[in-house]
This record gives sequence, structure tokens and C-alpha cells, in this order.
Amino acid sequence: MRKAMAGVRGPRTCACVGPGRGRARGRGRGRAVHALMLGAVGTERVAQLEYSEFQAAMLDEAKRRRKAAKIIAVLAHFLGRDPAPAGDGPGVLDGLTVADIGCSAGFIADELAAAGARHALGVDIDVPGLRKADERFGSRVEFLCADGTALPFPDGSVDVLVLNHIYEHVVDPDAVVGELHRVLSDDGVLYLGLGNRLGVMEPHYKLPFLSYLPPSPADRYVRAFGRADHYYERFRTRGGLRRMLAGFHVWDYSFPVLASPERFAGGELFSGAVGRVAQGTLARTPRTVLRALLPIVPTYLWVATKTPRAPLGPALPQPPEPVRTPPVRTAAEGTRAGRGR
Repeated sequence: MRKAMAGVRGPRTCACVGPGRGRARGRGRGRAVHALMLGAVGTERVAQLEYSEFQAAMLDEAKRRRKAAKIIAVLAHFLGRDPAPAGDGPGVLDGLTVADIGCSAGFIADELAAAGARHALGVDIDVPGLRKADERFGSRVEFLCADGTALPFPDGSVDVLVLNHIYEHVVDPDAVVGELHRVLSDDGVLYLGLGNRLGVMEPHYKLPFLSYLPPSPADRYVRAFGRADHYYERFRTRGGLRRMLAGFHVWDYSFPVLASPERFAGGELFSGAVGRVAQGTLARTPRTVLRALLPIVPTYLWVATKTPRAPLGPALPQPPEPVRTPPVRTAAEGTRAGRGR
């Protein structure tokens, strides 16, 4: 895997980067980012700037660090790197270049650094969140204000990418995923936390069936309950997410995490006696039944790679399963496709 990153700014600059634009910094940075992002995304649906200022969950340190522990545990299983006791031996991400895309206040990026990352990066357009992150974690994490459709990294330069509950917030998730494919190393790993449009309870506004609705009815719904003036988020179904990741080989860790919460730092998912019964039931449920439930699972935990790779961790009560494998083109098919462009 790549051991160096060329052309990346130092941790104290927090430069702002957009498609086809220069970098803004200094006293006018916030205004520059706002103008830059509006130019990048057009007039229909603009970027959610300063997200941490109106979404308090991004500043919930304990919750964000629990999410990070789950992410690192999934990566550890996929990579076959069992975490060593604190301070004893290499970390799960030892020697790797790791980037959290949509890092906001930086708690997950900080945990990635603590897991042994040789070079930890945090990327967002949330300038207030990045300032908070840089003040606390800038000595060990490099924070960059950048558009996800124009990441300031060389091709194939990042070993591990994290995109955790971000795609529904961005203007063009397909373009962001294309950038992730570009910057991920050939033997790198992409962790994805993905909300499902068909999950019954919308996770941000806690309103049932909100994500099922078209934009105008959804706006009226959130206004009627005093949640917001507009419903910004755009979720996709499982099929839509599979299409979004068409260039990747993908493994599903959703049920493995639910069935083995202790291994994946998800103990809060099943607490008490009722939780233990639910966990045991899930661990014994036939895969055919679980597969039937996949279209309505509220959150998918997927691991994606550019080249075919299988999880290297030990056997689990509910093992990860492949979600998709990109079709392999023959030389003749590639030639025909090129002529048809």
C-alpha cells in the first residue's frame, strides 16, 4: 500500500478546495467556501455548509467515538488485523494512509489516527467543524476543507477511506464515489455507512416514512412537525446504492455487526436481557430469512475494494456476504465500448 501522500497541505492550513477552483484561506475563508460551493453545485440543491452548526449530533463526542470504534472493528476484521491491547503492538491501521471523508469535528478521524494510521486525514466543507477539529486534533490529523467531488489527493494514494453516513447529504454522491475510486489505492479499502431510503424511521428528523416521500411532500412533513423548513437529505434504496458503487467489489457487514456486537464495538445495540435474546435470535436466523429483510434494513455497513478481495478475519455467527462484483469485460467488449462513446 502507498506509504506517502504528495502535495497535501499541513494540518494547520485547513485549505478550501473545490472543482476547478483555487484554495481559499485567511479571514474571508468562510465566505470564499460558500461562494465556491454554490458555483460547484448549481442552483437546485446546494451543499450543506457549516453542518455541525445546526446538527448537534456531529459534536456528540461519545457517540462519534463509539461509531469510530465500530468502523475500526469492521476494518480490522476485513483486513485480518486483530487490534492489539492499548499501547501493546501495532494498531489496526498501522502504517496506512487513512482519510475520513465528511469528518466534521474530527472525532472519527482522531480515532483512526489512534488506531495506528501513519497519515490520518479529515476532509469536509464544514468550516466551523474543521476549525474545532484542527484545534483539538491538528497535531495528529491533517484536516482539509475540500469538495468531495474534487479531493486534493493523487490517484491511488489513500489506503483506507471512510464515508460514514455522508452520501445523503451531498449534491452529487455518484461524483463523490467516483473520486473515492480515483484516490483509493489498488489494494485499499473503503468503509461505507449507508442509510436506506426504505428504512421506516428517518434517522435525522425521527419521522416515519419521511425518506419515502418526494421533495415537496417531505418539505411539508418536516415543517408540519417543526423539524425544519426543508428536507434536504436524499437517500437511495439498496438497489440504488449497489448501482452507485458499480465500480467496486462490495461486502456487507450489516448482519455480522448486529449478530456479534461485542466483536464490532456495538454493545449498545443490544443491552439487557431483551437485547441478549435478540442478539442470540439474530445469530441463529437462517441467511435466507435475513436476505429477505435486506431491502428494508435501515443502515448498511459495507466494505468496498477496487480489486477482488475477501474478508480475512475469523469465522462469525453471521458472516459477511458479497453485495456486488463488477462485471469483467473481455478485450473485445472493451473495444466495442470505446467505439460507442
